[in-house]
Amino acid sequence: MDADRTAEPYRWRWLILVVMIVAEIMDLLDASIVNVAGPALETSLGAGPVGLQWVIGGYALTLGAGLVLGGRLGDRYGRRRMFLIGLTAFTTSSLLCALAPNIESLIAFRLLQGTAGAMLLPQGLGLLRENFSGPELTKVFAIFGPVLGLGGIVGPVLGGFLIEGDFFGLGWRSVFLVNLPIGIAALVIAAMFVPRKAGDRTVSVDVPGAALVAAACALLVLPLNQGQEDGWPLWTWLCMAASVAGFALFALRQRRTAAAGREPLVTPALLRKPAFTVGLGGIALFFGGLIGTQLVLTLYLQIGRHFTAGDAGLGNLPLAVGTAIGGAVSGAVLADRIGRKVLQIGPLVQLAGAALLWFELDGLDAASFSIWDITPGVTVAGVGAGMVIAALFSFILAAVDDDEIGSASGVLSAVQSIGGSIGVAVFGSVFFAQARTGDFTAGFHHALIVQACLLAAFLAITFLLPKKGRPEDEQNGLAPGGSAGSPDGAKQDVTV
Repeated sequence: MDADRTAEPYRWRWLILVVMIVAEIMDLLDASIVNVAGPALETSLGAGPVGLQWVIGGYALTLGAGLVLGGRLGDRYGRRRMFLIGLTAFTTSSLLCALAPNIESLIAFRLLQGTAGAMLLPQGLGLLRENFSGPELTKVFAIFGPVLGLGGIVGPVLGGFLIEGDFFGLGWRSVFLVNLPIGIAALVIAAMFVPRKAGDRTVSVDVPGAALVAAACALLVLPLNQGQEDGWPLWTWLCMAASVAGFALFALRQRRTAAAGREPLVTPALLRKPAFTVGLGGIALFFGGLIGTQLVLTLYLQIGRHFTAGDAGLGNLPLAVGTAIGGAVSGAVLADRIGRKVLQIGPLVQLAGAALLWFELDGLDAASFSIWDITPGVTVAGVGAGMVIAALFSFILAAVDDDEIGSASGVLSAVQSIGGSIGVAVFGSVFFAQARTGDFTAGFHHALIVQACLLAAFLAITFLLPKKGRPEDEQNGLAPGGSAGSPDGAKQDVTV
């Protein structure tokens, strides 16, 4: 490894950075770009509330469930190979989504698209580490973060623009077709310029363990999506109980795999660290509430206030701007100066924003409503969210050892994505329960109550986290002794 570091830098390494950024942005776009497609999908495919929740949340579900496995496959078979396979599958599944003849097939293709993303995304940071070193690698990560943040902001805006523009009569299908030229160009460049490097065939891949995680996630999200529609029959509760058992079996399997001398998907020692374990719960609570509330905001604007797709996309900008401001203040100043307290101030600011938004909704004049009526509350909530997003991963990773960073960051990313999928299911069900009666404001109010409960639980969890965060260079495995293991890197971003 040291010899590689002192060798002449690879000539085309900056093209690799471009391709990695393009792949990450494609993921961010597809996580949020569909949020504004609800009415269009209802008109075109007859999608109901449950179908819409699956189209949006199903992608995040399979992405999160497969991320750790995707990183391990990259270690075994080579990151370049898995990146090309994942990018090909992602681009192809995007085409299939665009061609979907009904809502059932669109849901299936979205699940496939998330699976492809899980194979694609874990390879990015590993490929960058293989081709950059020293100050250049630090510079690469400095570029990576802001660009990905911009990609998250663009999603709903671009989606609204494409749907409202109805270019060539494609409507919502253009939301997926936009991936084709981008994906094909990235695939060609990656095939030509990403250098070949063999994987390590001694690395084992715990396929049964990965299947257990996928099954447990599905058993949790399925009843959360369908329960409200079906009146919460017995099977929904049995599924959720089976999900808990599935996660417990997965943890047991990881311990037995490690005890047998084989390589587990998740380092068992991580699950014995209380701060890391409660941090996983905090990640799920926080991102579930944030992604779910963002979905409700979009649904409220489109269904409740009859905004066009384009206007609803722009309606997300106050949240995006607030998140960017909060993240900048937290990352540049507060996290280093006040430590863990930034994670406690953030949710309090979010709660203040939610309270302000509640009263703004109460005082609305339906006839003259505009996004400016709720901008203050949404922006304040975004500031609080940004404060947490910029710092949360670093405080959780501070609880793990240096040689566990690779595994820990991969697990955090997976839980973040799965938490978002659960948030879509829960908040979608809460909103649509009231929307059926035509009381959209009550639906938003109920969603804000759920978010307040999740934020209160998250706030309690923050007191169990380390008081100081891990420096960012160590989070990316740049510090001496840092792990470059798979899965690579934590995604400290949120789609806004």
